[in-house]
Amino acid sequence: MTAALGVILAGGLATRMGGGDKGLLPLGGRPLLGHVIDRLEPQVGGLALNANGDPARFAEFGLPVLPDTVEGFAGPLAGVLAGLDWAAEQGADSIVTAAADTPFFPCNLVAQLMASAEGQVQPLVLATTPREGAALKSGGKVNRHPTFGLWPVALRDDLRAALNDGLRKVVLWTDRHGGREALFEAEPFDPFFNVNSPEDLVRAETLLERA
Repeated sequence: MTAALGVILAGGLATRMGGGDKGLLPLGGRPLLGHVIDRLEPQVGGLALNANGDPARFAEFGLPVLPDTVEGFAGPLAGVLAGLDWAAEQGADSIVTAAADTPFFPCNLVAQLMASAEGQVQPLVLATTPREGAALKSGGKVNRHPTFGLWPVALRDDLRAALNDGLRKVVLWTDRHGGREALFEAEPFDPFFNVNSPEDLVRAETLLERA
């Protein structure tokens, strides 16, 4: 399998933050998106940003900006599709996605997703963490993080058709194609904690000192 390309999903509406781009909010004196780039870029063979609207607002990051190709706000799967189409143009076999508002995700994200995909003809894996109080073991109750996953370019046309048919829920599509799960530790805090509100941003400033 060739090295996966990385796609940061920044197409959310950010309604609880009053709209706008959460990735451009300051965290530790720099944009939240900068922290996400620093985590993902060393793990992948190339990086792009999925976002809609004027791409110039992300110019400082120097990344290709990929708009959704599905009409209307179709959620994270639309960003995945945009990333898969871009990866196909680059000759890549797969992408790994990360959310633009999740600055503390694991530095071994890609390695663990790839390991969980071993033996799959079409690598399709979502990141998970144990639910509160659950042990870190296979078969236990988990929280799935559908914006963090490994996705095969070979299924992009299937995903396009599903989106055009109205499918929006990530796990319905991944389960349909035998998607697997990669389990990550959630101590001392869930690394997939994301900034959804002003209160979350305050918490992220505190966590930044521990990450």
